[in-house]
Amino acid sequence: MGNVILYIIVLLVIGFIAAYLVVKYVPLKLKPVLNLILLALAFYFSYNIYNSIYEPVKFNKTKVQRYKKIIAKLKDIRNSELAHREVTGDYTANFDSLISFIDTAKFVITQQRDSSYKYFDKARGIERERDTVIVDTLGYASVKDSLFKNDNRYKEMMWVPIPGKEKQVKFELKKGYLTKSNVKVPVFMARIDKALVLYDQNPDLVAQEKNIKSTKEINGPYIQVGSLDEVTDSGNWPKLYDIKDEQ
Repeated sequence: MGNVILYIIVLLVIGFIAAYLVVKYVPLKLKPVLNLILLALAFYFSYNIYNSIYEPVKFNKTKVQRYKKIIAKLKDIRNSELAHREVTGDYTANFDSLISFIDTAKFVITQQRDSSYKYFDKARGIERERDTVIVDTLGYASVKDSLFKNDNRYKEMMWVPIPGKEKQVKFELKKGYLTKSNVKVPVFMARIDKALVLYDQNPDLVAQEKNIKSTKEINGPYIQVGSLDEVTDSGNWPKLYDIKDEQ
């Protein structure tokens, strides 16, 4: 915005100087032609000023609209991966396997209850009581019904929703393992490069967007959920994109 203001000030100064020179030095018969030229230049510079102000606003609106749709899909991917780990003990880096899992897998519905049992303590020669927890299996629930009910959108969750590139760009999906306290912990990550999402936008604004650092924005070059470098299933988007889910 500072550059835009400076640009406007410079143009105003040049305009005043040009107007002064026209009035003082240009012959009367040439003034109509010169006035037309100046008018055309005024329209040209006005258009550039308008674009320099409006284009970032338009870019931000387009960005937010696309990011919302992408984040909705990343949330579906996350929920599906978490269900996959709950049932199988691990994540998957293959969308076909993930979709097949949703179609067929079931959650085990359990109930825990406290109990106790008696045992003979040989060291002390007495009978003692020990507390325990009994897990009862109550039934099973379809993963598909639990996560998506009657919606089949999960079958296309691998496709990044980019206008003009429908079903052409897939999310990057990876899994790995981290060691925490000598325990091997599975992790996953799904992401998409912002440049692919904003392929048809101003390259300079896209470059700025990929380097952005703000608590109210999606920082870095990717829109991402999960990580291969830390144990997390969170997304890198700000709270703003989760407000709708909480309402």
